[in-house]
Amino acid sequence: MAASAVKAAATNAFKKVVGRPTWQQTMLRIKDPSKSIPFYCDHFGMTVIDSLDFPQWSFKIFFLTTLKEGDDDKAYTLTPGSQEAHDYMWSIEGTCLELTYNYGTEDQGDFKYHPGNQDKDGFGHVAFNTDDVYEACNKLEQKGVQFKKKPDEGRMKGIAFAYDPDGYWVEIIKRTTPNQIPNKFNFSQTMLRIKDPSKSIKFYKAFGMTVVRSKNYGDFSNYFLASSPNVDDSVDYSSLSDDEAKARLSDMFGPILELTHNHGTENDADFRHFNGNEDDKKGFGHIGFLVDDVYSACDSIREMGYGFKKEPDGGTMKGLAFAYDPDGYQIEIIKRGGIDFGDKKVE
Repeated sequence: MAASAVKAAATNAFKKVVGRPTWQQTMLRIKDPSKSIPFYCDHFGMTVIDSLDFPQWSFKIFFLTTLKEGDDDKAYTLTPGSQEAHDYMWSIEGTCLELTYNYGTEDQGDFKYHPGNQDKDGFGHVAFNTDDVYEACNKLEQKGVQFKKKPDEGRMKGIAFAYDPDGYWVEIIKRTTPNQIPNKFNFSQTMLRIKDPSKSIKFYKAFGMTVVRSKNYGDFSNYFLASSPNVDDSVDYSSLSDDEAKARLSDMFGPILELTHNHGTENDADFRHFNGNEDDKKGFGHIGFLVDDVYSACDSIREMGYGFKKEPDGGTMKGLAFAYDPDGYQIEIIKRGGIDFGDKKVE
């Protein structure tokens, strides 16, 4: 099933989206940044590289990523919210975790976001890789982190799922090669459930992504896609054994997009996943890509036929767009280098 879907996606492939698209963000809504930011920074080693504050619309967004330890032998020194941080963040080759906070939610005792993972939910989890899952989970538990699944629970031994402050699942995965990546943790994946892999893979390949591994588990299959900065052009990923592909995948520093297909959904005309933006299902928001020119990129995307939530000149924020993928997930299209979004800058 997995191999046939990859081959099907290669048939009548879409034209590449122009402007060198690179996967830049995964957005999650959060209730309280004073809890979520320390969770990801203190427990998983992420760095807040930038923020955008919109008091006129009563929300603020924070951009976190894994910065490779030892790079330039210095810590990140830019001030989140400054123009310098904006310039860095909108030009990054890696992928950020975007945390969106709507003013006041932290004071609403019964307020909560929908973390996914219920019937027909699309978003599944984010993940981090580490050298030793057992050691890492022991230390996280000692620090008060709660777990959905500990490493030796369930059928799949050696992986774990923690809960973040909003109840989102955070998978913890073992790297194949110890000591290759200096960081204790690296942001390693975002998982989305899909209805039809032949459509979804075809869509994301047009964004320059490469299937670096696929695996059939009987009643479901997983497809792992890497953005172009994380792809080794000298490697024919389709020719690798599963062990080789798995090893390469777990040793990547940058994250991959994991697409999970439950077999048979592609044959159900009425089936659809919730995309995380329904009124009673809000939690996951979107993934986003940087491109050289938003308007030209959207001309390419329009030819795929899945439509837009927001065209580049729609709404109050001109010059960025939200397209739909085959499952209705929102895909933000942002100009590389950034634009003036009208946020309150930090001087």
